[in-house]
Parts: sequence; structure tokens; C-alpha cells
Amino acid sequence: MKPKLRTLLVSLGGAAILGGLIYVATTEEPVPVDLTEVARGEMMRTVNADGRTRIREVYEVSAPFTGTARRSPVEVGDKVVAGETVVAVVEPVAPALLDTRSRLQAEAALREAEAALHVAETRLHQAEEELAYAQSQFDRTKTLVERGVASTSRLEDATQVLDLREASRDAAQSGLEMAEGSVERARAALVEPGSETNGSETCCVELTAPIDGTVLSVTEISERPVQAGARLVSIGRLDDLEIVADLLSSDAVRLNPGARAIVDRWGGDDPLEARLRSVDPVAVTKVSALGIEEQRVNAVFDFVSPPEDRVALGDGFAVFLRVVEWSAEDTVKIPLSALFRHGEDWAVFIDGNGVARRITVKIGQRNGSHAQVLSGLEPGQRVITHPSDLISDGTEIVQRSEM
Repeated sequence: MKPKLRTLLVSLGGAAILGGLIYVATTEEPVPVDLTEVARGEMMRTVNADGRTRIREVYEVSAPFTGTARRSPVEVGDKVVAGETVVAVVEPVAPALLDTRSRLQAEAALREAEAALHVAETRLHQAEEELAYAQSQFDRTKTLVERGVASTSRLEDATQVLDLREASRDAAQSGLEMAEGSVERARAALVEPGSETNGSETCCVELTAPIDGTVLSVTEISERPVQAGARLVSIGRLDDLEIVADLLSSDAVRLNPGARAIVDRWGGDDPLEARLRSVDPVAVTKVSALGIEEQRVNAVFDFVSPPEDRVALGDGFAVFLRVVEWSAEDTVKIPLSALFRHGEDWAVFIDGNGVARRITVKIGQRNGSHAQVLSGLEPGQRVITHPSDLISDGTEIVQRSEM
């Protein structure tokens, strides 16, 4: 090969390599991006909160008097029938044991009462004898007056004496009854624990269920002393559930009675439906897990889903609520991650045949993941989500999944 030809070929090769390096250095590669298609569909904005179920009407069975509640005949979860199922048995309080002094005093009081009873019986016998004598005198005087032998004034005197003797007899009868009561009271003071009175072997009160339902709680299973009014058993209907949720007061004021609520995380496969019934008129200050003071208020929801769809739910179960504040059946929406600020407006990058194009959009409602598009985009267009600083209007792009 001639030297001139060889030199020419080497020069051409070097120029080609230099041109390739310059092309590579000056040519920008497409930026990989994630693209999402603008869609039309249902969208909602919700207030999310943790809640718990509770039975609307809980009935508590309490001790009617101070005494001893025997071992509970029912357990938590038992089904009960109103007026039939015995849910508690209460025995009146047993008398206290007497020490030596108390027993001697009680025995002396009994002897005193028995002596007073004997006196009352004697007075009653005397009053009855005097009444009988006064009655005979009255009858005799009345006969003499009718015959004209005695005067009318004598009959009046006999009548007055008879009335006095009847009053004395009545007073003596009352005194006897009082004395008998004193004897019974003195004997009662000597009654020992465990002794039978009046030949009765049973002295307990059986309490039955006030409603058809389920036993929710039993205060104590074992026998124990109780005070009058102490709660023994709680009963309720598991099909009469409601939900109470603890909301921020700033969220609660945006909700209207009847607002739809979606019940998630309750343990079933499908979400349940509920409706907001009321919001408490008074909020309370609570401290969050981060140590921030918050004003929170209870909101009460009624189940819309029938009981057969939530048979496993009980009282105090945890649920998660999504309360619908706003919703639209058919609207254009895009992910929030596609939006960014351009001046005072909202903007997105769309895929313009491999080139990023910035478009200003007008948005409406927003939730935690999407924004409603009022103008600027049409369904079917593709927007860039999470646009980086490498992207600007006119930048070549390629979908990351196609690389």
C-alpha cells in the first residue's frame, strides 16, 4: 500500500472516531420517567378515623338489697330470654355473730320484752273483764229504764262507762300487740348466722333477664358480698350495634348528619356501610402520641349493612372509618404526584410523543392520592408522575418500564 493512501485511510478513521465522540457528547439521552394515564371515574374525599363498636342499649342488672350474690348462673356470651333466664341470685345479708356481752344484753332484752308481754296480757284480761261488767250493767239499766223503774240519767251514766271500758279494752289490745312485737325484735337479735327462720329454707331473690339478648359482662363469677345497687350483670343485643369514632373537631364540623361512612378493617372480607347519626356538641382536649394537644369529639354512626353481614362483630370491636365528605360518580382525575407548582398555577408534564410537555391545569377537589381535574387534561393523555429536576418542557423522555 502506498504511503499516501495509508495516511489518507488513517486520517479518515481518526475523523470518524472523533465525529462519533462528538455526537455522543452532544446528544442527550431520553430521561426515564413513570407515566400514568389520565382516567375518568369515581372519586371521593374522606375523613378517616379509628372507631369502635358499642351496643346502643345496655341493660344492667343490679342487687336490689345489701347481701350476698351467689355464684353467677350465667357466663359472658350466654343467650338469655327476658323474664325466664335467671342471671343472678342474691341472698339477704346474714346476721352478725354475737360476742358475750352482746348476747347477754340480747337475752336480757328478750326477758324484759317477755315480761312486758305478760303485763300486756294481764291488762287486756282486766280490760275485758271490766268491759263485760260494764256491758251487763248497761243491759240491766236499759231494762229498768224501759220498765220505768230507773231514770234516763242512770242509763246515760251506764252508757258512758261502757264506752270507757271499750276504749280501755282497745288500748290494752294495742299494748299487747306492741309487746308481742318487742318480743319478736328481741328474739331476732339472737338469731345466729345460718339458722333458719320461720321454717323457711330459701330466702334468696332470683333476678331474671330484662330483655332477650346476650350476656356482655359478669362483675364477679364467684360468690361475694354486694351492696344495694351494685352492678351484677350487663345484657345487650348484638344486632343493635352502633359505631363511635374519635374525630378532630376541625374534621367533624365539615360532616353533615347522614354522611356515608365506609367501614374497613373490621375483620370481614367486604367493607360495611354506615351513616353518621350525630356529633357530640362538646369537644375534649386530648394529647396525641406525638405530644400535641388536640380538640377531639365523638361522632356516632348507625350501621346500614344488615346484621347478617356482620354476625361476627360484638361490643367494643375496633373498626376503621372512611367518612365521605365529598364524592363524584364520574370525574377526570390524576395522581397528586403528577402535580407541581408553576408560578401561581398548577401544572403537569404530559407525554407528547416522547417529549415532555408542560401543561397548566385547573384542579378541584383533592384526597390523599388523587386530584380532580376541571380543565387542561383529557382522559387518555399520559402524565409524568414524580417528575425530577432533569425534566423540563421539551425534554425527551422514555417510559421506565420500556427500557
